[in-house]
Amino acid sequence: MLARSPYVLTSVRPFKPHPLLRNSHAQTILGAYWYGHNIPYNARQHLVLFEDGDQVVLHDDCPKQWKPGDRTVLMIHGLGGCHSSGYLVRIAHKLNSLGIRTFRVDLRGCGAGHHLAKRPFHAGCSDDIAHCVETISALCLGSPLTLCGFSMGANIVLKLAGEMGSGRIGGTDSVMAVAPPIDLAYCCRNMNRGFNRVYDWDFSRRLVNLVEGRLAKDENFYDGFRFTEKPGRIIEFDSIFTAPQCGFESAEDYYAKASAAPVLPNIHIPGLILTADDDSVIPVEIFEKHPRSGSVELEVTRGGGHLGFITSKSIVPDRRWMDHRVVQWIASLDDCKTSSQEELSSDAG
Repeated sequence: MLARSPYVLTSVRPFKPHPLLRNSHAQTILGAYWYGHNIPYNARQHLVLFEDGDQVVLHDDCPKQWKPGDRTVLMIHGLGGCHSSGYLVRIAHKLNSLGIRTFRVDLRGCGAGHHLAKRPFHAGCSDDIAHCVETISALCLGSPLTLCGFSMGANIVLKLAGEMGSGRIGGTDSVMAVAPPIDLAYCCRNMNRGFNRVYDWDFSRRLVNLVEGRLAKDENFYDGFRFTEKPGRIIEFDSIFTAPQCGFESAEDYYAKASAAPVLPNIHIPGLILTADDDSVIPVEIFEKHPRSGSVELEVTRGGGHLGFITSKSIVPDRRWMDHRVVQWIASLDDCKTSSQEELSSDAG
């Protein structure tokens, strides 16, 4: 069984927003800009080479007590994020304290791999993650692997799990998705409502800056692409840049083919979707609209915003409820297996 860390809760009480942060936007904004940790970078880097010549970076944090056969977790960031996103760093650290080995991926053109890929990432790049899984499985022979994604990264891991169906890729045996935009077209329309336009503008601004930053270093990226007019909305960015650069006919075609919703009924491994009922970026009704397999549980909290989930110290000591819930669920996978094995041994005796 996993060694218990005094810094990670073995049970997590239901989420309750911090008394001063009951508003969805307050949760979302503070969750994004309050880094909330002072954890040094000690990861080992691995390069993953794709068939088209592009590469991405895996950041490997391996606890001293980890051994082959122990659990591993592949973590995928959201739009505008990378391996150093606060939630990835904090959750990886908590998992490491339990003896679980973690790999944080920088999607194409992001983080430490900003110069290693000529093609951009997109919300449906499950093939890229499948290659990362194969790399991890070669490094960690016989170890079970949990896919763990956040926001856009959560859509990617659910899509991959659905495409696997009853088969397996490497050691993948479970999937955890926090606030996944499983219906990209619906989420995009939702971003153009009321205050949500602020998020729409912010995401598109980050994406434009990412593209222009890469072009400033190497004008040969993206086949000489240039913005004639800077998009102010995500759908505009996807129409002008993402769809043509990633081989889709249009933004609508991209959303239809990249969304995880159509393959959710095909997921056969244990899974958990965690989302908030007031998430302004990922409207909760998309999970009622699209069916999923019985192996995937849906947990909807009352409040929490988009990747916020900030609570009081009386519930979790560092106020980061999402971190503890993710870690608890992943740790429980091996606890359940151990308990089942013990029960079988007892029955056999």
